[in-house]
Amino acid sequence: MGELPRHKLSDAELQEALKSLPGWKAEKDKLHREYKFDDFIKAWGFMASVALVAESMSHHPEWSNVYNKVVFDLWTHTHNSITNLDLDLGKKIEELAQRAQAR
Repeated sequence: MGELPRHKLSDAELQEALKSLPGWKAEKDKLHREYKFDDFIKAWGFMASVALVAESMSHHPEWSNVYNKVVFDLWTHTHNSITNLDLDLGKKIEELAQRAQAR
C-alpha cells in the first residue's frame, strides 16, 4: 500500500483533525505542540525516537529542545501549509510522547 498523496488541509479538515491531537494547535500555519519531560535525558530520548519515525516518513519536523522541553512546528514545505502528512507525523509524535510520559 503506497503513501497517500499530500494535500493541503482545509480549515474544516484541520479543525476536525485537531480533535484527535490533544495539546496540538494550529499556529502561524503550522501544527504546534510543546512537551515537557522530567529531565534532559528523557527529552533527548524522545527526540531520538521521533527522529527515527520522521526519517522513515521522509518528513522532518521543525523542532527545538531546551533542557526538558521539546517544541514542534509541523508543516509541509512543498505545500507551504499543513497537510495530511503533518497530521500523520503529529499522531506518531503524540504516541511516542505518551510512551515517554510527557506532560
